Amino acid sequence: MTVIANGWFGLEGRVAMVTGASSGLGRHFALTLASAGCTVGLAARREGYLTSLATEIEEAGGRGIVLRTDVTDSASVEASVATLTDAVGAPTILVNNAGMAHGTSFLDATDDDMRSVFALNQMAAWTVAQTVCKGMIGAGEGGSIINIASITGERPIGGAAAYAVSKAAVIHMTKIMALELARHDIRVNALAPGYFSTDMNRDFLESDAGEKLLKRSPMRRAGAMEELNGPLLMLASDHGSFMTGSVIAVDGGHLVSTL
Repeated sequence: MTVIANGWFGLEGRVAMVTGASSGLGRHFALTLASAGCTVGLAARREGYLTSLATEIEEAGGRGIVLRTDVTDSASVEASVATLTDAVGAPTILVNNAGMAHGTSFLDATDDDMRSVFALNQMAAWTVAQTVCKGMIGAGEGGSIINIASITGERPIGGAAAYAVSKAAVIHMTKIMALELARHDIRVNALAPGYFSTDMNRDFLESDAGEKLLKRSPMRRAGAMEELNGPLLMLASDHGSFMTGSVIAVDGGHLVSTL
């Protein structure tokens, strides 16, 4: 775990919660926040992976708290937030990252496909944010919510209809939350990553079709995880104190490409 430079973001002692922390982007976000000085609640279903991540954080001098959580179950979410709050205080940073990919076209997507994708990608993010925000308001401290969207929520691609629509819902949910929660000093923004190699999409990006897709974007490559650190930490910290309702694309120029 690389330590973020000398506390520049001012996150030392803050309490954060990251969903989907067991792998991929969520794991990276948790490590990034821990390296910046946060105590991080690690929320996901795969407890063994979380335990390994907590050990890695602690060996680097940070603190990670394992929260075995099914984000689609409101009781599980409430229990995890309560466990974190009892241990170290109410989180003032939430990275709403848990999600799933789904590669079905509009005509082929079933009702069950739509229900499962929306249950995890949008409804779970709603439930987690609602629970965490109530704690923030109760503590009177405010905070920062970072919803992980996707460039497909703004620029659809063929063959991923349910996923793209769910991420568009996350983007609009972010704006609604920002509007309603500003009075409580809670900022709500979204990160919309482009193509980063994770367990979810690695096979596709390494395929001929994936390589052709990347070559059509302006930077002609996938992103490196570290290239998400700056936007994440800005939104989590007071360096983004006048930002709410924003959607930040980190995509190598994909959204501005006309190809």
